[in-house]
Amino acid sequence: MWPGRRAVLAGLPLLVAGCAARGREDRFAAIGARVRRAVAEGKTPGAVVAVGHGGALVYQGAFGSRALVPERLPMRWDTEFDMASLTKVLVTAPCVMRLWEEGFFRLDDPVARYWPEFGANGKSGVTIRMLLTHYSGLPPDLDLKEAWSGKAAALDRVAASGLDHAPGTRFVYSDINFITLGVLVERFSGQPLQDYAREMLFAPMRLSRTRFLPPDAWKPTIAPTQYDERGVLLQGVVHDPTARRMGGVAGHAGLFSDMHDVCVYAQALLDRLAGRPSPYPLRQATLKLMTTPQQPLAGAQDLRGLGWDIATHYSSPRGTVFPVGSFGHTGFTGTSLWFDPGSGSFVAILTNRVHPDGKGNVIALRRDVATLAGEALRESEAGVSRPEALDR
Repeated sequence: MWPGRRAVLAGLPLLVAGCAARGREDRFAAIGARVRRAVAEGKTPGAVVAVGHGGALVYQGAFGSRALVPERLPMRWDTEFDMASLTKVLVTAPCVMRLWEEGFFRLDDPVARYWPEFGANGKSGVTIRMLLTHYSGLPPDLDLKEAWSGKAAALDRVAASGLDHAPGTRFVYSDINFITLGVLVERFSGQPLQDYAREMLFAPMRLSRTRFLPPDAWKPTIAPTQYDERGVLLQGVVHDPTARRMGGVAGHAGLFSDMHDVCVYAQALLDRLAGRPSPYPLRQATLKLMTTPQQPLAGAQDLRGLGWDIATHYSSPRGTVFPVGSFGHTGFTGTSLWFDPGSGSFVAILTNRVHPDGKGNVIALRRDVATLAGEALRESEAGVSRPEALDR
């Protein structure tokens, strides 16, 4: 259950000694029981779970199997996962906002100002803010019924796409929004998305197991997903079919990472948001903007930040304890990350729920783990070490 490699995270100590640790384990024991039940019920082959609070990991565990076929292999703390749509918030949104900080654009600028072809078929009024909040009116995804492949073909289809709704009138979660944002990152930065992300995000935070297009050497520790249309088991190749057709790198999907790096990223984000020293590359004010509701309609029920989910029907990872105003995101492959900056906490869940046949479901598991974590953190102020006690 406990990790061997990289046991103590950079800047994020594990609290595992003495009576306090035993009490902490007792409070969090229900999380392990809930995950084991999900595995036993076939909701997912396995999972890695981490809860951070006050600058430390207060709970972590690896459960079940990282692979069922062609052979059963145990889940490990250092298993790498296809992060799916966590790519949107871990990579694309912060890349966009770094370029915004540098003055390349304004949030309410029309996308067509920087990509003229995008303005076709009624999209001239779609702004960058609308892409980030999913209020653009664009369809959920590109049509995959036609035989097309390659990044250029995808971008031609984005540019030719029409709208399902008038811009700014309705929240519809759309991969096309973040495919488009990935294009803008490349146009503003002059670099491929994966290169800009590596230089701007991964290197400063020393995320050595986070990248697009993982090398073959990583394959033994990557959790496989499903069989593709040719009957090949996807392992280290992006599960999302649109990103796969685009060559494995896109603004909406394609990132691979492990729980160690996710926790380092999460703590760096919380530290920056709280005004503490942090390698996270955005300003505190920018992060506050990103995690504040930005939807264009006053009184709208679906609350989105700039990339981040706040309160929509996708918000099951908030659970029932963390308040509205906390934020996070999910990924189709079974990943999720949720933050409560008010308590200095995060809950990260990485699963391979689509392996091997796509029939797994972790919606309830995400909700329940977050609820149990919130309850455990709330039980006793004395049960969690204060940030000032940790060696940062």
